[in-house]
Amino acid sequence: MKLTSPKENILKKIRQALSNPVPVPFPNSEGTHSIYQPYGEELEVKFGEEFSALQGKFMFCADRGELLGGLGALVHARQWQKDKVYCKDKAIRDMLSPMGLTYTDNLAESAAGITDCEFLVARTGSILMSSAQPSGRTTSIYAPVHLCIAYTDQLVYDIKDALQKIKEKYPEQIPSLITLASGPSRTADIEKTLVVGIHGPREVFVFLVDR
Repeated sequence: MKLTSPKENILKKIRQALSNPVPVPFPNSEGTHSIYQPYGEELEVKFGEEFSALQGKFMFCADRGELLGGLGALVHARQWQKDKVYCKDKAIRDMLSPMGLTYTDNLAESAAGITDCEFLVARTGSILMSSAQPSGRTTSIYAPVHLCIAYTDQLVYDIKDALQKIKEKYPEQIPSLITLASGPSRTADIEKTLVVGIHGPREVFVFLVDR
C-alpha cells in the first residue's frame, strides 16, 4: 500500500479548500462585532482617565484662554520661554503668539515640541498622528517633551473609528505614516525593568480644548 506523505496530505487539503471557498464574511461566526462596548460617559473623561493611567499628563481647557494659561504656566515653570520650544505648525504658533515664545529651529536641541494631532482615541488613551500633519514625522518623537494640542471634536471612542475618519479625511491618498502614541515612550526589555523615555519623549502632555 502506497503511503501518502504528510506534505501531500496538507497540499491536498489546501487544493480542496481553494476549489470550495467559504463565503466571506462569515455571518454566523464569532468576532463580527466589537468586543468593546460604547462608553457611557463623556469621551473627554474616558480619554483623560486612560491617558493619565499611561503616565500621560492631561489638561482639559474650556477655551483658548485656559489653554494659553495652562501652557504658559508649564512653559514658565520649565523655563522654556527662550529658544527651547520647537513647533513647525504655523497655526499653532499664531494661536500661541500672546505667550511671546521664541522658538528654536533645531529639534535636536529643543526641550519640547508642540504639535496638533489627527484624533484622540478615548478607549486606549492614545494620540493618533500622521505624516500629513504640519509637524511631520519627527516632532513628536525626538523632542524630550511632547506637547499636543487637541480639540474635543477630534475625540473618537476606538482605534477603528479613528482609522475610518482618517480614510474620510484623506479620501484621495492615505498618509504614508499613521502612528499611535499612548503616553511617554517606555520599555522593559532589559531585565523587565521599566524605563521611560528611552525611544521617544519622556513626558507627554495633552491640552484638550473644548470646541
